[in-house]
Amino acid sequence: MDNKEKKKNKPFLLYVALGLLIFIGVQQYNQTINAPTDVTFSDFQELINNGKVYEATIKEQSNTVEFKTVAEDEIYRTEYPEGFEGEIFQLLVDQNIVLTTDTEPAGFQEYFIAFLPWIFIAGFMFFMFSQARSNGNQVMQFGKSKAKEIDHKLPKVTFKDVAGAEEAKEELEEIKEFLKSPEKFNKLGAKIPKGVLLVGPPGTGKTLLARAVAGESDVPFYSISGSDFVEMFVGVGASRVRDLFKKAKDSSPSIIFIDEIDAVGRMRGAGLGGGHDEREQTLNQLLVEMDGFESNQGVILMAATNRPDVLDPALLRPGRFDRQVIVDRPDLNGRTEILKVHGKDKPLSKNVNFKTVAKQTPGFTGADLANLLNEAALLAARKDKKTISNKDIENSIDRVLAGPEKKSQLLSEDEKLIIAYHETGHALVGWALPNADPIHKVTIIPRGRALGYTQALPEGEKYLTSKAELKDRLAMLMGGRVAEEIIFADPTTGASNDIEKATEIARRMVMEFGMSDKLGPMLYGKGSNEVFLGRDYGRQQDYSDEVASSIDEEVKNLLSDAHIIAAKILKKFKKQMETMVKVLIEKETIDKDEVAKIFSSIKKVKVQGTGRNLKLA
Repeated sequence: MDNKEKKKNKPFLLYVALGLLIFIGVQQYNQTINAPTDVTFSDFQELINNGKVYEATIKEQSNTVEFKTVAEDEIYRTEYPEGFEGEIFQLLVDQNIVLTTDTEPAGFQEYFIAFLPWIFIAGFMFFMFSQARSNGNQVMQFGKSKAKEIDHKLPKVTFKDVAGAEEAKEELEEIKEFLKSPEKFNKLGAKIPKGVLLVGPPGTGKTLLARAVAGESDVPFYSISGSDFVEMFVGVGASRVRDLFKKAKDSSPSIIFIDEIDAVGRMRGAGLGGGHDEREQTLNQLLVEMDGFESNQGVILMAATNRPDVLDPALLRPGRFDRQVIVDRPDLNGRTEILKVHGKDKPLSKNVNFKTVAKQTPGFTGADLANLLNEAALLAARKDKKTISNKDIENSIDRVLAGPEKKSQLLSEDEKLIIAYHETGHALVGWALPNADPIHKVTIIPRGRALGYTQALPEGEKYLTSKAELKDRLAMLMGGRVAEEIIFADPTTGASNDIEKATEIARRMVMEFGMSDKLGPMLYGKGSNEVFLGRDYGRQQDYSDEVASSIDEEVKNLLSDAHIIAAKILKKFKKQMETMVKVLIEKETIDKDEVAKIFSSIKKVKVQGTGRNLKLA
């Protein structure tokens, strides 16, 4: 009998035991309810002499008499001395009492009911001992590894199912080749890396790549999460590490995969209090197993994390994690391939172009794109469509970026007009500045927490951002607030998020990017290495109060210049702004083609000077 059949039988045995327990309880309850009332033998004789007993039963097996009185229908019981059956019989006959005798020994049912509790207890003890024999002592199981070995009989994930990470796949292909034909590398004296660390933002496919390695390789693959090592008992984490590597060594060549390794691999000595930490003990054992006195020939450790900065340096040195594979956000071609993978099982309309969708989703990870197509499928299903159209995907992008459409949020005409001018201000300033991203869509339909939004997308992949581009981005962010000031002379709270984003960009330009002429190319406010402290506590001020005042002044100057640029552009092209507001009020959403048509007469402007000397050319 295999383990699956045993597991199926366990519920059946539990049901049988529960049924027996219920049966015993019912029998005991019935016996308690119907049990006779005990009286003394002298009281019994007195009742007979007074003529109050009208029916009696002599039970010779137990030397008792059960009887009923004239006044009550309740059953009484009394015990007589052994050998007095004849006298009792004669006494009852003389009083003309209805008499019966019970001389039969107890039957099987009585014996069974009497012994049933003991049978149940014996069966329960046998069940518990059999469980202990089959699973081992449960207390001793805490030190065993919780790693799951991948079953190669199940459907596999292969490298064909992974898209948008070609460089990472090439690195991992080498691992697979070594496991299949190690002599190819050994001839040249090459040693395969002992550890491979997959590093990248959340959702980029690190775990998926590990599953693909498991599917491609024909060797045992053990998978475990970093949080599965540490438990409430001291020493459990280190014991599980030893047990995991023992399993891997016994079945080498093999692969171990630890997901979210930062749960146990964080930097040592950074905790508060200075005491010994259970997590540090687990990490120490992991370091020894990876590269200690004992050889781990044929065991390759893979791990994934999105926080490589908090990992212990000893974990990242050569001989442990020899190789770090960066799994970054996919580029345009990568996003296109990922969309093809996730869209191959979905009924798509002929007008769906994954290349166009990829251009509209810069910065999206593989998980984001999978969620995007899933949202599009849900939107199409709501409308009882048989295929997913390009419109469904467009709505899905808006839903992922800005949130669901709030159809129940009714805006007044005045609010609608303010939002239209606000979004037009963003779009117009972005259109006029040469270094701003092209405008893709403008809408005044409330979504999520936004009452409207302007979407600007880069034309291609960008990995560097210039100072001129950041300044134009600041001006575009200020465009909405400035438009409200010019038209209504009374700005609203709608620009709060724009101001927050602009302030953050300006502060990073000064403190991180060295884009301040006054303060120069210097980093201010370096982050602390205390990885267990919060970000605010871990932030240390490594500059004087005078410099802090200068930083605030430079940030304010950048935002002030952006405000002036936006005001000059909107005043210069006020006619086009009014035209776009009318179209927005009428259509509520305008795409890039309509924006280009409305702003066709606007030429790109050049900004000269700063502050009060700022001019447009």
